[in-house]
Amino acid sequence: MAALGCALVWVTATVMREQAINDGTAAAESVMAYAVAPLPASAFVDGQLTDAEEAAVRASTAGFGDRIVDLRLWSTVGVLLYSKSEAETGFPDTARNNQVLASGVSDAQVITDVRESQEVGSPSRQQQVLDVYVPVRASNAHGGASGGAPVDPAKTIGTAEIMLNHDDATAALRSAVGTVALVVAGGLVALWLLLFRTVFTTSKRLQATALENARLALLDSLTGLPNRRLLTERMTKTVADAQRNGARLGMVLLDIDRFKDINDSLGHDHGDELLEQVADRLRKALRDEDVVARLGGDEFAILLTDVRSVEDAEQLARRVRELFGPPFKLGEMSLHVETSIGVSCLPDHAGDASSLMRTADVAMYAAKHHRTGVATYSPEEDHSSPARLVLLGDLHRALDPAPGEPRELELHYQPKVDLDTGRILGLEALMRWRHPERGLLLPTVFIPLAEQSGIIHRLTRYALTNAVEQLAAWSAEGRSTPIAVNLSAHDVTSHNVVVVIEDLLAEHDVPASLLEVEITETALVADPSRVVPVLERLAALGVKVAIDDFGIGNTSIAQLRDLPVQELKIDRLFVSDLGDGGRESAHVVVQAMVDLAHSFGLRVVAEGVEDQITAATLRRLGVDQAQGFLYSRAVPADEVTALAMLPQPRRTTTRTPRKQKSG
Repeated sequence: MAALGCALVWVTATVMREQAINDGTAAAESVMAYAVAPLPASAFVDGQLTDAEEAAVRASTAGFGDRIVDLRLWSTVGVLLYSKSEAETGFPDTARNNQVLASGVSDAQVITDVRESQEVGSPSRQQQVLDVYVPVRASNAHGGASGGAPVDPAKTIGTAEIMLNHDDATAALRSAVGTVALVVAGGLVALWLLLFRTVFTTSKRLQATALENARLALLDSLTGLPNRRLLTERMTKTVADAQRNGARLGMVLLDIDRFKDINDSLGHDHGDELLEQVADRLRKALRDEDVVARLGGDEFAILLTDVRSVEDAEQLARRVRELFGPPFKLGEMSLHVETSIGVSCLPDHAGDASSLMRTADVAMYAAKHHRTGVATYSPEEDHSSPARLVLLGDLHRALDPAPGEPRELELHYQPKVDLDTGRILGLEALMRWRHPERGLLLPTVFIPLAEQSGIIHRLTRYALTNAVEQLAAWSAEGRSTPIAVNLSAHDVTSHNVVVVIEDLLAEHDVPASLLEVEITETALVADPSRVVPVLERLAALGVKVAIDDFGIGNTSIAQLRDLPVQELKIDRLFVSDLGDGGRESAHVVVQAMVDLAHSFGLRVVAEGVEDQITAATLRRLGVDQAQGFLYSRAVPADEVTALAMLPQPRRTTTRTPRKQKSG
């Protein structure tokens, strides 16, 4: 738009300048006609004018006044016949004069004319003049040839050089161009503002529509509650957090007894109205952190994100059933409704999200079958319960192996990769259990057992010891890459873990900067008054702290600003939506997380990166590092190649606490 405006002003100025010159040329040709009219054609041949002829020229051009700066008549051989300024000798612009004589076409140029002032001591006077060479033909002089052979009237017998005052034209041109420039600039600014407003409004509308569509895709259209898809996503993440943190989850499933009879008797309109009222009662009665969803038909689910015991979950389920005591108003009719509710808890009755839903479903149908209203999952109703006690005994044995027996618990390492350079900047230590009978077990199998049984602290010390020993071994080889170790919610509420870390670093002479710890956001939110002091001591020691699974907890901006952490790890729930076919709203959420973290000086790491499309999107959104199957699965220490290691950092003899981040 700016280029278009400049081009428009330039074209306008050029056209106006050419028009001014054309008008001046026409005026000069008129002056020539008046000046030459009193002269005989022979005067240009003789190269001399009489005093009477000069007076006649001066008289015939007097009407043009001061507009004529100078008037000169030249013969074909360049002899000066007449000069208004009374110059006795002179020379024309040879090139221009010859061109006009040859072509018979006037030639005009704007030049600066410098003339001495007639007053003594005054400076020279400069002015813009239009210098025009006009061909003089025999027909312009009166009487044709005089006293000689006839002359062809069309023959060029000389030239007239007319200098016209061009100051007024220049000023008018400058003013006109300035006016045009202002009008064009104003018009372009107005056009830009209009286009910007249109684009901005349209963009906001499209964004709002996209977000609304994404929201509606996860909500039940009738009740506005989360649908099965959103509940599944939330359960998967919440269950994973609970397994890492040792928290207990509750699942309550309920359906309305004889709902089909209500639909058949009263019609689907009244049935939908009943479902809306049920949803409203559930939404208002439960805590904000609990998730109420409609699975379909008359079936509802309630995910209790934090329950202290199975008994508490069952008590909450009975309070939910009490919500159905008051009748529902359907038009002019009051309708009493009963419901059957099933309760299941993790890790008591299930080990994953799918099992939690299945066991709650088993309990709900048990309640319906036995007409008890509320039923808690019982293995007697489900014959697929695992042998948890046997596995717990095996875990005790693995933590204290007998002399000569191989270690069953081992650390595997997954790299954290710089998204800009592709370099491996760190490793996350992940526990694996090489069970002699069940093979390689992931933490989701045995970490909940450790947390529930109280041996999680021993498991954490085992992981820290192995990680620091590995750092010492790599340092002895001249290689060094930071290792991050996950701490459970039970560990970060006690200062004992700081003492353990400090003793291990001193024993193995490992710099604190090479050890990182990760805690989940839910662990931080659960008990910040006890967790934050532990994190502050770790930061003062020089151990970097990262918040794992960021985005699924309820950390406030004020908390995040004041926490002694250096890194945020975006939960894989958000990362998985960035791949091919992912929801656009996920980009907005991740961008907001990145901007928030960077504003507080925190590094951002994305978990669960499994394809190049997701990696490219994360790079574009400003994420610093990533880890996931795209780069490598977690591998044993001997498979971590030397190429993944960075140069050994220079050690310092003193440790200084991390500076407080500014707000």
